[in-house]
Amino acid sequence: MRWILSLCALTLLSAPAPAQEPDGKFWVFVGTYTGKNSKGIYRCQLDVASGKLSAAELAAETDNPSFLAIHPNKQFLYSVGEYGKGPKKSGGISAFSLDPKSGALKFLNQESSGGDGPCHLVVDKQGKCVLAANYGGGSICCLPITKDGSLEPHSAFVQHKGKSVDPQRQEAPHAHSINLDPANKHAFVADLGLDKILIYRFSPNTGTLIKNDPPAVDLAKGAGPRHFAFHPSGKYAYVINELDLTVTAMSYDAAKGALKVVKTVSTLPGPKEKGQSTAEVVVHPSGKWLYGSNRGHNTIAIFAIDEKTGELTPVGHQGKDIKTPRNFAIDPTGTFLIVANQDGDSLVMFRINQKTGELTPTDQRVEVPRPVCVRFVPVAK
Repeated sequence: MRWILSLCALTLLSAPAPAQEPDGKFWVFVGTYTGKNSKGIYRCQLDVASGKLSAAELAAETDNPSFLAIHPNKQFLYSVGEYGKGPKKSGGISAFSLDPKSGALKFLNQESSGGDGPCHLVVDKQGKCVLAANYGGGSICCLPITKDGSLEPHSAFVQHKGKSVDPQRQEAPHAHSINLDPANKHAFVADLGLDKILIYRFSPNTGTLIKNDPPAVDLAKGAGPRHFAFHPSGKYAYVINELDLTVTAMSYDAAKGALKVVKTVSTLPGPKEKGQSTAEVVVHPSGKWLYGSNRGHNTIAIFAIDEKTGELTPVGHQGKDIKTPRNFAIDPTGTFLIVANQDGDSLVMFRINQKTGELTPTDQRVEVPRPVCVRFVPVAK
């Protein structure tokens, strides 16, 4: 008996300590366009309890890390970027290790995205692959992740073909985002140049992207689909359309990987004006509300979601201190929404009304040069 008890004690002592839960503090990583003032990826800290957002500091120096993605284990961060080889620029995807305690980033490696202008990326839910969309090249790729978080050359690459009705913006395919369904089995690509969401069967184990049946869902001509988001229930999905400033609600058949258009609504309170476009779409963690960013109009549009049908009903707009809202994100607790003001060189934060979904200014503004993307990571104790 003593031998058994001693063995149990030894086992307990040698077992790894369980991961500690976050205490409401989050690192806020910000992707930017680099240039005269911006040097790469920035970092600040959000304390949900106090509602305070700290000043930003440079976390990693890298070229044009406009969009970021966090590994499920919260120990790696990935960014899109551009680097030149010869006369023609090509796209790159960079990998960084991430220390959840200090928020420190360390460059691991960079691999080609296979096309020009990578603009969006995600990490699959098993943490085995990075999937990226190339806007300029009109293509997508999948890059396997090694055990140390670094990237391998792409295991899958798909070149889109075709065009749509706008001769300036839709003269060729322009893959603007790539997302995965809750089951991690299907990838969805909003292609602005084709007015389609293309659908692929995805395998995290083999890193493959295979055309689905059905292969796509068609949107209105000239809509210009840009970004895409699933409802937490997995029953509905939403795409924000850059060119006609609308959001399209769709139902989702997970078994078939099929989307069906339900209804499209405007993101504006009135007619579209010259110089206006949309950028980001985010569903609240509760599934009750959806938010979309209007550039030019300089607002965040707020919608209530009918959880029985997925349809959207306008709630209102918030525009205080917003200037060219590119990406924005909601903290994991669903309490705050942080907007990246690309032309305002700042982050601005709003408190979310948990009964109505409306946004109340917190009057907190953090300076960040040319911010584009906001991502959260729990601060480890």
